[in-house]
Amino acid sequence: MTRLKSQATTLALAIALLSACSTTPPPTPVPVFDAPAAVRAVRATGGAASSELDVQPLRDPQVEDLRKDAEQLEKAGQYPQAAAALDHALQLNPDDPALLQERAEAALLNEQFDDAERFARQGLDGGSRVGPLCRRHWETIAQVRQARARALPVEIPDAPSAADARRERDACTIAAPPRY
Repeated sequence: MTRLKSQATTLALAIALLSACSTTPPPTPVPVFDAPAAVRAVRATGGAASSELDVQPLRDPQVEDLRKDAEQLEKAGQYPQAAAALDHALQLNPDDPALLQERAEAALLNEQFDDAERFARQGLDGGSRVGPLCRRHWETIAQVRQARARALPVEIPDAPSAADARRERDACTIAAPPRY
């Protein structure tokens, strides 16, 4: 009986040792997208230099209230609600490039990459091709492309890259005309 117990113990130990020698590689970690960091990067590119022309449009008070609501909701981490407030503002003023950009950033916070790029492109199409807002549009597109590239295990030939978008972003900086 003790010999049988000893053999059973030896067999159990051998099985445990063999299972510990498994060569299965650990799972590949899924790339993490840091949405707030991406939006901070977008907004950082939108600062106007002192030597740069930056034109600000007049704002509709009702739209401005919704924008402020969205800002407060975002600060509270309520990203879907912030996007909804901006959607309501866009119903009132659908062609405002700055509002479209804010909605693109809300989509980025919600990790809705197709929407983020679509809103940024709409802002580009209807707005200026120079200045801080132009840079924010292109940096949003760059952040989307970077997030997509991280998620794909292979590189797609001839696909537009984040670097391409950042070159476009850098071309948005134009010095203000000289004043005499």
